[in-house]
Amino acid sequence: MVNEVILDDYSLKVTGFEQGAATNSSGKEAKTIRFDFEVRGGTEYHDVTVHLYKNTFDVKVPELDLSFRGTINNYSTSRTDFTDEHSSSLFSLELIEIG
Repeated sequence: MVNEVILDDYSLKVTGFEQGAATNSSGKEAKTIRFDFEVRGGTEYHDVTVHLYKNTFDVKVPELDLSFRGTINNYSTSRTDFTDEHSSSLFSLELIEIG
């Protein structure tokens, strides 16, 4: 079971990890991963979203010895108001290999 995904140097504790393949924007078969992670409001939300705005990352999944250069293919969140530091939201993120 995968519990951690690293985007560049930013570690995420994940649940619901899935691995697959799809055709990327270059028309090549590419690795895909999808996972969920929880984010608290306030500072944590700010830190996570600033990192996700990069959109493209060196992706590592240590438990699977998997690494690739990937970009966000799809994401969603269960909340839109993150001002309360005591609230949390579930983010869903899908990454696809590029290059």
